[in-house]
Amino acid sequence: MDYMDSGLRYTPKSVSPQDKDWDTSVQFLPASDNKKLEKKKGPGKLGAVIGVVVFAAVIALMTGLLVWHFHFRKNVRIKRIYSGSMRITNQVFEDAYENPNSSEFKALAKQVVTHLKTLYSKSPQLAKCYVGSTVLAFSEGSVMTYYTSEFNIPAGQEAAVDKAMSTMDKLVDKEQRSISRAGNSLVLDEVVSSALDARLFSTPFNKYLRFSEHLRSNYIGTIQSPGFPNSPYPPNTYIQWQLRADPNYHIKLEFDTMNLEENCKNDFVKIYDSLAAIESRVMEEMCGYYSPSEPLAFLSSGNVMLVTMATNANKNYPGFRATVSQIYRSKTTCGGQLKGEKGTFTTPNFPNYYPPRTSCQWSIEVPAGKSVKVTFKRFLLSEPGQENNKECLKDYVAVNGKKLCGEHPDGVLTETSKTNTMNVVFVSDSSYVDLGFQATFEAIDVKDPCPKQFQCNNLRCIKSELRCDGWNDCGDMSDELKCTCSSESIHCKNGLCKPKFWQCDSIDDCGDGTDELNCGGCKSGQFTCKNKKCVSEKSRCDSRDDCGDGSDELDCGRGGGTTCTDLTYKCKNNQCISKVNPECDDTRDCEDGSDEENCDCGGRMFKTSRIVGGQDAEEGEFPWQVSLHVKSYGHVCGASIINQRWLVTAAHCVQDDGKIRFSQPSTWEAYFGLHEQRKIGSHVVKKNLKQVIPHPNYNAYTFDNDIALMELDSPLTYSDYIRPICLPSAQHEFMTGSTVWISGWGATREGGYGASILQKAQVRIINKDVCNKLMGGQITSRMLCAGVLTGGVDACQGDSGGPLSSPAGSRMFLAGVVSWGEGCARRDKTGIYTTVTKFIGWIKEKTGV
Repeated sequence: MDYMDSGLRYTPKSVSPQDKDWDTSVQFLPASDNKKLEKKKGPGKLGAVIGVVVFAAVIALMTGLLVWHFHFRKNVRIKRIYSGSMRITNQVFEDAYENPNSSEFKALAKQVVTHLKTLYSKSPQLAKCYVGSTVLAFSEGSVMTYYTSEFNIPAGQEAAVDKAMSTMDKLVDKEQRSISRAGNSLVLDEVVSSALDARLFSTPFNKYLRFSEHLRSNYIGTIQSPGFPNSPYPPNTYIQWQLRADPNYHIKLEFDTMNLEENCKNDFVKIYDSLAAIESRVMEEMCGYYSPSEPLAFLSSGNVMLVTMATNANKNYPGFRATVSQIYRSKTTCGGQLKGEKGTFTTPNFPNYYPPRTSCQWSIEVPAGKSVKVTFKRFLLSEPGQENNKECLKDYVAVNGKKLCGEHPDGVLTETSKTNTMNVVFVSDSSYVDLGFQATFEAIDVKDPCPKQFQCNNLRCIKSELRCDGWNDCGDMSDELKCTCSSESIHCKNGLCKPKFWQCDSIDDCGDGTDELNCGGCKSGQFTCKNKKCVSEKSRCDSRDDCGDGSDELDCGRGGGTTCTDLTYKCKNNQCISKVNPECDDTRDCEDGSDEENCDCGGRMFKTSRIVGGQDAEEGEFPWQVSLHVKSYGHVCGASIINQRWLVTAAHCVQDDGKIRFSQPSTWEAYFGLHEQRKIGSHVVKKNLKQVIPHPNYNAYTFDNDIALMELDSPLTYSDYIRPICLPSAQHEFMTGSTVWISGWGATREGGYGASILQKAQVRIINKDVCNKLMGGQITSRMLCAGVLTGGVDACQGDSGGPLSSPAGSRMFLAGVVSWGEGCARRDKTGIYTTVTKFIGWIKEKTGV
């Protein structure tokens, strides 16, 4: 890899006093005694003098402001740099053009700069602001030139210059057709220009680095941030990697590590389908920490690519590493003829990012007399700023002329033809790319497209028994419209049917409030206490315990000094605060800061993946998840990491059963960082146990007090895949209706087949009174109920002993332990979990956590 000590230097110059905005300040003298200023019979000499002085001061001030506005203000200028590219059609590319120090490069660059100056002189708006241009690089076809142009623009005229630069192609076209142009001047087309990323000016870079590499066949190169992996990347640095491939090749860029500061305003990596940082050619911008399993592979549209990195002064991270290679264009073609009863097709480079400036067309034909049905198993065509745009102005798929774009849940988006043929077109523009789509086509009977099934309005087919069951299985709610509700469902006034256990759970599931009527709550204008007592809303936060349990004085914005009750949070200094759930919320509420101690928990190191549909967890998504194996048998129960030595699981998992002594530590092996059963990766750790402590009051018949502790024989070393979940305080409140997560591999101790890959499901905490009715009065105060929010989650059935993870800010808290019930995520059923807050004292006593 060649290193060149010259590079882009976009450091703003120091601004002279003449160029700065004038800082105006007006100082007013304090008034004298008001009585002396009261109106008298006549102004008097002193009053007249004061009046003249004040009048003169006002005139002077107004004159100064007008002089500043019309004279100095117009001289305030804004530095602006535009990056661009254009094709020189009457030149042939030479290898020497790759070297900016070669005489050939310098000669052509000089000619380009002269031509740019001539072009800008044709525009009155640009001519008066133009400072100069720099040629950055050349590439094939005939000769592509990449450059930057600097302008000093009078304040307030930036938009006009932006508009003039956006029409550079028209300016070039007009100049090319001019009869006065010299015969040996450059012939240009494909002109692209846009303002440089403003962040490159807001950071005072101390160092500029530029690397370049020309790839070749059967070669895989590496680019990485300076210092990687042994030290963090340098601060206040701008780096660029110019990548080239041979003609008729694409560049493939594939990241195996991406670990930057989370906020892209600070540190970021940007990839361009160009050799200059042209914003209309940006493919993707990245920051944060991505899981190695996240697909991060990009293809250029041509044979060039630019990777840039910008860092500020603070919080430097390990950085990134990527491989680069060239791929022959014929291997990345898409589209074509598809025939038969069924088949599959995808965007280029799927499941990785498709290249920009790509167009594909598939002609699908099924047997005569049939129709074509296309189902998009994955569909991710979204760009920044286009999330809610239904007109599909950027990247899109057109099915028989109907445009589709954005993000859609897996398998929900379907299209059907009226004949046995279908035309599918995929188009990506020049900026921002996405993961694309994977689609299947099949031949269907147009008269009966969903045999023995229900056809949704979006043409998706679902099982007939899923109709009118309260779950949006179609994805467009069409299976829940025009329903006749069963006696087991809530009959909403708007015609929807909802599961009975959603009634009176403090959430408007019907959408019209039907399911929350006649719930025995307090009247309007009253506050419902935790003990169900009703008090006036005016009693909230009046420093008096009107409820009798102190709940009307919670979350009143008061710090220490609040009267301690069973509901208030007690700091280490024994002072109590009224704030609900103050622990580990990144705000210091206790005077001694004890609410923010021991908060290195419940976080996921990796950037949140965009997973649409599906129930497979991502690697590292639940790093506190433990797989408990019985030696020589396999996975039996789940557990949660609460610190480097201790795990929380269910007591029923460690009860002796026949020949197997589940209560003995020697029976067990604990696997950490595991994602797929029977696949022990490099980041998976196996530990043995030192002791098992079931709760002494566990009742094997009622599953009351169903919680146990396990101590490891040696401490864990935390990693990206192994981290503890936050243990809540005894006063932590997990609100009814709030969303929580259940995770596990689906095996039960009694046997049965579980999932090989860690599963997840979103569930919602259910009103305890409703749950108790649903479960026949078996719910104790130490149990928590949660049900599924979305239907069709047949694969996810949570493990006994596994975590019920509750999000709070950027962290997850252990709300419950999977105990008993009808599994996790089964339709019209609720799971029962051990309420962890009821056992915090016991946990601390036994573990010291």
